Amino acid sequence: MSDLRADVVERLAGVRERIASAGGVGVEVVAVTKGFGIDEVRAAHAAGIRAIGESYAQEAVAKLVADDARLDVELHFVGRLQRNKVRQLAGIVDVFASIDRRSLLDEVARRAPGARCLLQVDAFDEPGKGGCPPSDVVELCDVALAAGLRVEGLMAVGPTVGGPEAARPGFRAVRELTSGLGLRVCSMGMTDDLEVAVEEGATQVRIGSALFGQRPTRSRPLR
Repeated sequence: MSDLRADVVERLAGVRERIASAGGVGVEVVAVTKGFGIDEVRAAHAAGIRAIGESYAQEAVAKLVADDARLDVELHFVGRLQRNKVRQLAGIVDVFASIDRRSLLDEVARRAPGARCLLQVDAFDEPGKGGCPPSDVVELCDVALAAGLRVEGLMAVGPTVGGPEAARPGFRAVRELTSGLGLRVCSMGMTDDLEVAVEEGATQVRIGSALFGQRPTRSRPLR
């Protein structure tokens, strides 16, 4: 365990160097621990990270609720969220970071009144990744606020192909939307494209493999 903590401390320093080299100041690192165990969560906490990202409801519950002493970390749900999982996550998730449709935000508002959230933007028109079209973001934000949710910002996932530079136009558009709405958080950029995201104005990046190494594979992801 001590070796894991030392590794994460060293890797986090490398991530922060990359952020600084890209001109980032005060950029929050969310450690994406999906697929990893509670030891990685504890190692991230020991390294100074105060926000972790999970994508599978059952895994998040098993990992954090079963832990005898809940660590002082925020849980951000960053994956595609099914409405029928919201009840399971209410009271556990600190930030619902992938709200992308009216039916989902209504369920979150019902199960977790006043919840903090990010609206996910489909900045690259890639099927299967979720997100609402950029043209619908303002309306979705208005609906979320009217439902009593605390909309803190926007979130986007970079494109699958084309390399980091392919993400630049979409990230720039998301930053402009974030600023136009007067929101604080612009969550975009992961291990492979964090420099482009920071250059385009990300205030938060979601990092997994750069902190913990290759994610273990599983035949059927827990949802």
